[in-house]
Amino acid sequence: MSAGPTKRPVWLRVYLELKRAGRYAGAPLATLARFRERTENKAARKRLARQRVNAARKAYEASQSLVKDSFMLVRIIGNDLEPRHRKGQSYDNVRFILDNEPTFLDCEKFWIVNRIVDPGEETRIVDLLQGRGQSFHVIPFELDTYRQIPWNTDGLAANESRFTSADSRPGGHNASRYETHLRHRKNLYAMNNNGARNAALKIARGRARWLMPWDGNCYLTEPAFRQIRTAIEQHPYFRYVVVPMARIVDNALLLDATFRPPANEEPQIIFRSDTIELFDETYGYGRRPKIEMLWRLGVPGPWDRFRDDAWDIPRPRLAADAGLFQNAGWVARLDSGRAHLEVGRAGFRARLGKRDEAIVGMLDRCDARAIAQKLDPARLAYYDEDRLAAARQGQDLHVQQELRACAEQALLRGPFSVVDKSGPAPSGDPHDYFQPAPYWWPDPRKPDGLPFIRRDGEHAPGTALYAAGSEAYDRTRLQRVLDDTTVLALAATVLGEPRYADHAARLVRTWFVDPATRMNPNMRYAQVRWGRDNNEGPGYGILELADLYFFLDAVRLIERSGALGERDSQAFRAWLGSYCEWLDTAPAAMFEFHRLNNHGVFFDLQRAAIAAFMGDGAALAKAELYARERIADQIASDGRLPEEMSRTRPRHYAMFALQGWTALARILSVVGDNLWAYRAKDGQGLVDALRWMAAHADTLATISGETFDEERIRPLLDDLGRHDFDKTAPAGEQPEPARLVFHPDCAIPPFWIWRRA
Repeated sequence: MSAGPTKRPVWLRVYLELKRAGRYAGAPLATLARFRERTENKAARKRLARQRVNAARKAYEASQSLVKDSFMLVRIIGNDLEPRHRKGQSYDNVRFILDNEPTFLDCEKFWIVNRIVDPGEETRIVDLLQGRGQSFHVIPFELDTYRQIPWNTDGLAANESRFTSADSRPGGHNASRYETHLRHRKNLYAMNNNGARNAALKIARGRARWLMPWDGNCYLTEPAFRQIRTAIEQHPYFRYVVVPMARIVDNALLLDATFRPPANEEPQIIFRSDTIELFDETYGYGRRPKIEMLWRLGVPGPWDRFRDDAWDIPRPRLAADAGLFQNAGWVARLDSGRAHLEVGRAGFRARLGKRDEAIVGMLDRCDARAIAQKLDPARLAYYDEDRLAAARQGQDLHVQQELRACAEQALLRGPFSVVDKSGPAPSGDPHDYFQPAPYWWPDPRKPDGLPFIRRDGEHAPGTALYAAGSEAYDRTRLQRVLDDTTVLALAATVLGEPRYADHAARLVRTWFVDPATRMNPNMRYAQVRWGRDNNEGPGYGILELADLYFFLDAVRLIERSGALGERDSQAFRAWLGSYCEWLDTAPAAMFEFHRLNNHGVFFDLQRAAIAAFMGDGAALAKAELYARERIADQIASDGRLPEEMSRTRPRHYAMFALQGWTALARILSVVGDNLWAYRAKDGQGLVDALRWMAAHADTLATISGETFDEERIRPLLDDLGRHDFDKTAPAGEQPEPARLVFHPDCAIPPFWIWRRA
């Protein structure tokens, strides 16, 4: 007798049914395996839940508990997040609740004012609660504490940052998630979702039988509360109550006692007082802080189908209490002030994007405030105030003598103007900065030589600094302005002679201020490669203004001397503001910003230095972030700089890049940032790169055959001695350097010995 047909397992029957309906057509084995796993796990969870519910019912009945049902509704008032919410909406919703929500039998109401970052808004809410006689607790937002919280860049591996992944850049499909991930730790502090929920549980436990740690915009009607209470009385053995939520776009609808909207949004949770589950505080706002509890309790919902990002925390295991919940009643989520984000599938998708935008925007404003609190734009950013003060005391006559000699030479030069070149930029405007790309030559295979071709490391005629023919372009003149102004400003400060400051001021006015002679605030025609990009620079030429960072200290010094008056100072700042607008928006500038070699570092250095000079805390905060993102991509785990190693002059470019990195660390240190100590995911950091250079500089010279100024490594060795606290590098403390002024190609500022530590 043959055996009957084998019964197919549940997962396979469901799969085949869905496939017949057109789902999973041609599904690969991996998809089938995942479907099977989910289906079997779901079935197993249901069986386990039934077993736990039966056991809980029997245990409750055996205990003959006579504990009276009481409730404590603790609502958590959080930040308004524009553009996700309307500003002031939290306050308005609290007032609506106080004006209209009924009193519930055996239910105490309490409020938590949770890290409101706007001091004025926090005061408004506290005054409202006090004026209405409400019980509440304030969890303060402390700006100094927030400032110490790092970005999440230390979890980024190479090729994950905005500099290597187009998906993480603005417009990329993962851009908003990437930005919120970078700010995850800051989000945890400022939003404090689950931290406040746990605080609510702590406050309510011992004061009521049923604990309601709910969002501050939740509103209960009398019928909804009765439904919840009735369900608890009928099924008291359940330890949790899941209360579905309805999104409301007009709060006035709730004043109709018969109003009962569909409630199918992410629910609120009620806890019995003898439960021990707490919310996981590693989950931040906008990324499933309450859903993690629903997952642990085994509450089914659309969240089970959510897509996980690479940076998401692994989903939690089921709790021991999983399945011990019932659904009951409903709760309204009051108006957010953005009705179009609350309705339908389109609203849901738009809501996610606006939420991420709001999180990033609020946290960036907090960063800007925290930095602005520590930033003094008038204080030197690269050079050290105390070292210059000591130099004025004449402690080193040799240095003073060299400074005077350099300043006297600078007095004989200039003033310089961008209009002095022999021919205008391709635009035809003599005020446009113009410089051909240094390593680009006519193509010998073309009659007109166009488009030019690259010969790395070989300067085309007139493109090298101070070389014959360079007067036809602007690079040499610009460098003279930057270097001579700095030397003169230092001389005026250290030697106390106003004539140096007067000439320095003339240099600034001529190049940046005077309408007849000033440069247009862009680098549109810097490093033009003839025959390419409509004869506009591709962005590389922004590097030619890299030394702006120490030049800005010179401007500070001559402003202190009085040689540069208020009107000229304001005009200079207006020029910088226009230049920053170009840096932040021009496609060529964006291209340069995303470069993975020294160009990207010097872009950040330039932008950070201007931000420090202009008192722009927001831009400085971004510079801190970008520097950390770059480290994982630009510095290898052994300290090498791979992009610089691929060049024809690797030792030159590696040292050049490190000068940019160390200068950037100094500029950022003016607001207490310690880039020196930062380590990326694989341990990379600035000190590692300095160690590698100290150990391999001679080897690089042998391999590449470069002609080289051997003393240019001295500043880097000096930094290594100051910041390598492990002292594992082969270099020790260096003697006082003989060289105080280097060729600008070395990227070492004049009289660098007076720089910040």
